[in-house]
Amino acid sequence: MKKGANNGFRDLRQPAVTEPPKITFPCDYPLKIVGDAADDFTACVCQIVVRHAPDFDESTLEVVDSRNGRFQSVRITINATSEQQISQLFDELKATGRVHMVV
Repeated sequence: MKKGANNGFRDLRQPAVTEPPKITFPCDYPLKIVGDAADDFTACVCQIVVRHAPDFDESTLEVVDSRNGRFQSVRITINATSEQQISQLFDELKATGRVHMVV
């Protein structure tokens, strides 16, 4: 073998360059929003989501309490129109201080 030849192998000393998967917009975009359980947590999440996705249908959301009841996850699907829309939605949800995670 020649020194420096590729031979079809990747040099493990160099980090692999991976790009995030590309999303084709518009698309149905599922979200799971996790925060502290409270009577108004779902309403708070819905108010923010509707600002970013006005066509969001609140009747499709699902609320799941954690095993010990301390947390709630609100599962929704929005019609995502751009990466910017998703990013702004994530940022506003996190800025509430009530949301621990958005997946």
